[in-house]
Amino acid sequence: FFQPNEVFEVIEFKNKRIAITICEDLWFDKKDFYDKNPLDELVKLKPDILFNLSASPFDVNKLHDRLNIVTNNAKKYELPICYVNQVGGNTDILFDGGSIVADSKGDICAFGGFFNESLTLTDLDEIAPIKFNLPSRMSLLMDALVLGIRDYCLKSGFKKAILGLSGGIDSALVAVLAVKALGKENVRVLLMPSEYSSDHSITDAKHLAENLGIDYDIISIQSSYKELQSMLVPLFEGKEFDVAEENIQSRIRGLMLMALSNKHGYILLNTTNKSEMAVGYGTLYGDMCGGISVIGDIYKSEVYGVSKFLNKDKEIIPVNIINKEPSAELRPDQKDTDSLPKYEVLDPILFDYIELKKSKQEIIKKHNEEAMISKIIGLVNRAEYKRYQAAPVLRVSTKAFGMGRQVPIVAKFDF
Repeated sequence: FFQPNEVFEVIEFKNKRIAITICEDLWFDKKDFYDKNPLDELVKLKPDILFNLSASPFDVNKLHDRLNIVTNNAKKYELPICYVNQVGGNTDILFDGGSIVADSKGDICAFGGFFNESLTLTDLDEIAPIKFNLPSRMSLLMDALVLGIRDYCLKSGFKKAILGLSGGIDSALVAVLAVKALGKENVRVLLMPSEYSSDHSITDAKHLAENLGIDYDIISIQSSYKELQSMLVPLFEGKEFDVAEENIQSRIRGLMLMALSNKHGYILLNTTNKSEMAVGYGTLYGDMCGGISVIGDIYKSEVYGVSKFLNKDKEIIPVNIINKEPSAELRPDQKDTDSLPKYEVLDPILFDYIELKKSKQEIIKKHNEEAMISKIIGLVNRAEYKRYQAAPVLRVSTKAFGMGRQVPIVAKFDF
């Protein structure tokens, strides 16, 4: 749609010579977009300041790089740079703002803030460095996801949200983020126990809802589950209880949530995390239902990290939710580790494969667990059909599922 301009010029405004660049023009040293470096050409015209008008999507892993690009170029060319970035959410893509002014020595002299619209005034004749530190990783993730929920709902016309609250950490985190984004009066949760739900799951979920001050309803799915099982007895004859029966429970819950969504005009917030989405640890048309996937781009270990960050000043998420062993509770005494490695083992392998795009052999060499890594990569590849039908994922990383990672469903590969 666009071709690079071969003509370089500056704008005269109130006795100042202003050079204007667009987003990627600053990144020339990182990526060779053009035959000529736009900054090299513009500096020859002796501007007093350079503006960079940017729509740089948020990526929690690249903020240091972005800051360094601005400050290093300002220092290299001995030229103040005003970096102005978009803020807001557009479907799955989030823009964090983070606008800054760097002086000709590469020192940051003004900062517009992250995840909020702002008007920042800087006097170029009295420019002076300010103390500046990036917020913590968990703080950035929290603010990004809150913005993503808020803007998705605002721009889609939704005023209220609903989600299933299981007593586990994923739905707990999404509930807290939803309240921060929409207000407690606009968030409703549904607790849907079955015969496999532990007592503490219901207690913990109620405790969280009370901490947040949100409306909750408890509707047992047990009678519906038993009725469906009895209907399927002749069709399941000779078959042992397995994942088919387990997933019926998840699909009943999805049906209940979608019914309330349709009746009341709520958006259903999906609570699947990136680790689960990567290996297919979720049920199509069940717990994968939703209008937007809130935490589908943060791994389970980061779910714990953000949850603990939210609790740093006050216990919002009950400690028992954070400390308990994760379980889907679809069969007796089920634990996530029945099917998967511990998340502190799984997540670094997934990061190497998905974000860093390392080959299977490279990952095996690094982690020295051939059988386990072959299994995990096989799960990731086989789960592509589920991800094709997943809700849009709020993107906060270098490589999110969805538009950012397109892989054929029907394909034979081993890499």
